[in-house]
Amino acid sequence: MNAQKGFTLIELMIVVAIIGILAAIALPAYQDYTVRSRVSELAVMASGMKATVGENIANLGSIKAGSCSGVSTVTVATTNTASSTCTDATGVIIVTGSTAAKGVVLTYTPTLTTDGVISWQCTAASTDYKYVPAECRNAAAAPAGGGGA
Repeated sequence: MNAQKGFTLIELMIVVAIIGILAAIALPAYQDYTVRSRVSELAVMASGMKATVGENIANLGSIKAGSCSGVSTVTVATTNTASSTCTDATGVIIVTGSTAAKGVVLTYTPTLTTDGVISWQCTAASTDYKYVPAECRNAAAAPAGGGGA
């Protein structure tokens, strides 16, 4: 008696169908994850700028001209960053992502409290919430100071 061993055609077709379904779900999730990691680079870049602006505001005693003194902005676009700016009079930092980062724009606005504490609020377009850090989502509902310097 020769018993054949192996899988039937229907079993193989079921396995292929399951792999196809998993791939259809996993690929979009992976693409979003990739963009989120690229956008996190924008947040890291902004954190360095925030430290310099925070020090300038502390030295000046208020948010005014000179807040962006010494801040290094992006002059040549990188893989993930298209540009970064710092508004000298207000200390507002804007970091813009490249096409690889879906053009996400993160805006960091400093606020100086009466106690002399500098707090930062991060905002982003609501259409980009799935890509941005948690501190930049629903910024209108978040308390002032959505991130430390």
